[in-house]
Amino acid sequence: MSATAPLTVALVQAACPGPDITANVRRHAELLRAAGARLTVFPECSLTGYDPAAEAVTADDPRLDPLADACRETGSTALVCAALAEPGGVESLALLALDGTDVRVVHRKTHLHGAEVDRFTPGARPSVLEVGGRRIGLAICADASVPGHAAATAELGIDAYLASALYGADPVALARRDSQVRDAAAAHGVWGLLATSAGPSGTYPATSGGSGAWAPGGALVAQAGPDPDGIVTVTL
Repeated sequence: MSATAPLTVALVQAACPGPDITANVRRHAELLRAAGARLTVFPECSLTGYDPAAEAVTADDPRLDPLADACRETGSTALVCAALAEPGGVESLALLALDGTDVRVVHRKTHLHGAEVDRFTPGARPSVLEVGGRRIGLAICADASVPGHAAATAELGIDAYLASALYGADPVALARRDSQVRDAAAAHGVWGLLATSAGPSGTYPATSGGSGAWAPGGALVAQAGPDPDGIVTVTL
């Protein structure tokens, strides 16, 4: 698909030293300013660390204000993943898009696993976010492990398939990290984008790092190392 201008995307593997949402939001705002990208993407549950029992946020949560302010000041859109409390007592694992004017729920994790299924309601359909004329297909972690999810998302017409994720640091997890989004990019002729955790995160004492971008066709363009707060920037 075509676009009117290039889109710069930052994939930020933010450190998560603990479950303090207020402190983590402030750090996310600092990293967004440092990244200087039109779209800035953070890993799965980076506002609390990955924990199926983590505190939830709401779409109008005032603790998100520092990140919204940073988006408004820089002209960036941020994507953050968190446990989300919704009307009617429903909770989901969701991607929130902040652009300095509002906070939108743009994707709910479809493929829940483990203890997630006891708390969260799965998303019902694939999701696309349009930023700067580009259509970005959205996934949260295990969504990207299911080829049918990428296929259903690609049917909506996308320029990129993007996952906000977390992988462990063991060899099996590293192999999944380096193949799942790559394979989607290759299968559907779109960019593959991955923002994943580095360092400890909630119930994980160690995670993989290695956020990265794959060109249409599956060639690796850029990849971060294992350290927290690493940033990969790519222009689509």
